[in-house]
Amino acid sequence: MTNSNQPDWHKMAEKFDLWLPCIAPVGEAMLTALSVNTGERVLDIASGTGEPALTLARIHSDITIEGVDAAEGMINVAQAKVEKEDLKNISFSTMPAEKLAYPDDTFDHIICRFGVMLFENPLAGLKEMHRVLKPGGTFVIAVWGAGEKMPTMNWSHEVFKGKVPADDMPPLSIVTSLGAPGVVDELLNRAGFTEFSVDRKEFNYDFASFDDYWNLIETSDILKRQFDMLPEAEHDNVKSEIAALAGDYITGSGLKVPHEYVLVYGKK
Repeated sequence: MTNSNQPDWHKMAEKFDLWLPCIAPVGEAMLTALSVNTGERVLDIASGTGEPALTLARIHSDITIEGVDAAEGMINVAQAKVEKEDLKNISFSTMPAEKLAYPDDTFDHIICRFGVMLFENPLAGLKEMHRVLKPGGTFVIAVWGAGEKMPTMNWSHEVFKGKVPADDMPPLSIVTSLGAPGVVDELLNRAGFTEFSVDRKEFNYDFASFDDYWNLIETSDILKRQFDMLPEAEHDNVKSEIAALAGDYITGSGLKVPHEYVLVYGKK
């Protein structure tokens, strides 16, 4: 990725699975929208460490799934899972979305969870999706919602403001770049897609406590770039400031933080 303030996805690949339970509801919604038949080929773009493609492969042993991601570290983790489980119908390879090494009209279905907005060139990546999808083939993508609908990202963005250089701030604008109404629609139209539905959905990040949430932040290295720029003594201050912002989301059963995402289902 050329966007320098994004996490280093290659280096944090071994820890990315810590986030999978948080975003699992999105993968479930995507697979519910997807209808596959025996013998079909599915492409999962920006696979990360393998989900939701691996879940799909376990459910449907009679289809073929290929997953790609620009970060080699992510692909190494995903492929290790394939080998550990001895899955025969899925494989992963390192490949940027903007340069898919497949012929035109190759796949019956394409899925992409929280990847398009992180592409170096989202329009080019969507054009490639359109190119390799068969006529009549379907796609399901999910992108994060508008900035104001991303509380946890807003917390870190607010707290690090003035503490780290502007170019090194948590990438709120990138993560939410396709979330405003009409933005992803326009991009899909420009890529060649004309038949699709857009559904704005919500799910919660659920934690037993703020400390559990903070443990995930620290353990996963999602904000490592920003923390490395601060003196060690500042780290506790950052935690305290974010904890104050999270206070509004503490319930009787723990920390529950709603996040919006945009689910798009369509066909070529």
